[in-house]
Amino acid sequence: MRSLPAPPMLLRFAVLWVALLLGACAQQPALTGTLTAARLVSLPRADLLLLGEQHDSSDHHAIEREAVAQLAAAGRLAALALEMADHGRDTRALAASATDDEVRAALGWNERGWPWERYGPTVMAAVRAGVPVLGANLPRAGMGPATTDATLDGLLPPGALHVQRQAIRDGHCNLLPESLIGPMTRLQIARDRAMAATLMAAAQPGRTVVLVAGAGHVDRELGVPRHLPPTLKAHAVKLQAGQAGARAGVFDTVWQTPALPPQDYCASVKPRVERRAPRHRRRRAATIPGL
Repeated sequence: MRSLPAPPMLLRFAVLWVALLLGACAQQPALTGTLTAARLVSLPRADLLLLGEQHDSSDHHAIEREAVAQLAAAGRLAALALEMADHGRDTRALAASATDDEVRAALGWNERGWPWERYGPTVMAAVRAGVPVLGANLPRAGMGPATTDATLDGLLPPGALHVQRQAIRDGHCNLLPESLIGPMTRLQIARDRAMAATLMAAAQPGRTVVLVAGAGHVDRELGVPRHLPPTLKAHAVKLQAGQAGARAGVFDTVWQTPALPPQDYCASVKPRVERRAPRHRRRRAATIPGL
């Protein structure tokens, strides 16, 4: 799910993203922002490696960069797919020597939402290795239709759909009108399905496609794995900053990193929403960094 970096920003309804979905399995010792080769090798071989980050964690970006570099060096990286760029945008036409500006242009990069200084090193590690970088997210043109597509409700079991709807409420600081919970949940499901389609198209026998996305997107009960065929082996890793209460068993692996300074993302948003709502005659909300 897309989240914004701190401080939270007010977003229009059409581009509101789903929020923090907590989930974990057994915890592992905290990482320090680097990924050892031994830890990566310890993961089972998979067609798809889903890395679920907290978007404002520099440790998570460092781990992603090293995972891409190590897999590429071993000849195992088929592609790097990103929540941070739209499906249909990619670097396939670029040379390994392409500049950062050329790569950003090819991906239609949104610097405001996704600071290049965070994601650029990971993206460029793939480009330099001659590995395609693929936008995986639902394009803006598909967002409006997704919010009204009731068939998307049936893609999650009732229990999971309920959890996803509650995540929308919580992640938008309980500022969304109840009438928007259903449409925003459909948008989240549509985004997960678009990412899954990107991964399926990029899969190669004997190699691994890496997805970098918010942790909510790699949740096995709610996210991208729900929309993948059983013929593809996916391994979902949650990169978790500090310790947190969690739903058990929704990730295959949890790599814990040092906690970030505590922040109340909603505290600064609510007054602004309340001031703006009468003026614009609509409710706006923010998304908590994380998933």
